[in-house]
Amino acid sequence: MPHLKFLIVGGLILGAVSYLMFSGISGSMVYYYTVPEVMAQSGDLAGRGIRISGHVSPGSIRRDAAQSQVEFVVLDQSSSQTLPVSYQGIIPDTFRDGAEVVVEGEYNPDEVFQAQVLLAKCPSKYEARPGEHPPEIPISGL
Repeated sequence: MPHLKFLIVGGLILGAVSYLMFSGISGSMVYYYTVPEVMAQSGDLAGRGIRISGHVSPGSIRRDAAQSQVEFVVLDQSSSQTLPVSYQGIIPDTFRDGAEVVVEGEYNPDEVFQAQVLLAKCPSKYEARPGEHPPEIPISGL
């Protein structure tokens, strides 16, 4: 009989912990939309917090250094669809024309996308070109 009480209490604790983990994870998960997906679902996404992935359209960056604000256009390279974005905050060093970016904010189809988060992917200049091997560095003294 005492083992049955431990099993019931243990099951309740395990169930509560599982529920808290699932609700915490599902509440923080956000899907990355592409610009064409946002345009196609603009009515459904209105007023929701979303993340959008794309590239900075060349020549579209306008900075206001005094207010740490930047306005630019996110471009989907496969479809050439664009979305204007405004962001105020710390601008990553890797943010430049053509950079791959992820912006997070609340979507309003009638206005410029107001981003609260701006993430810029590191440029591919750090990756080896296809067919190119990194140079061999001789190890001396061994």
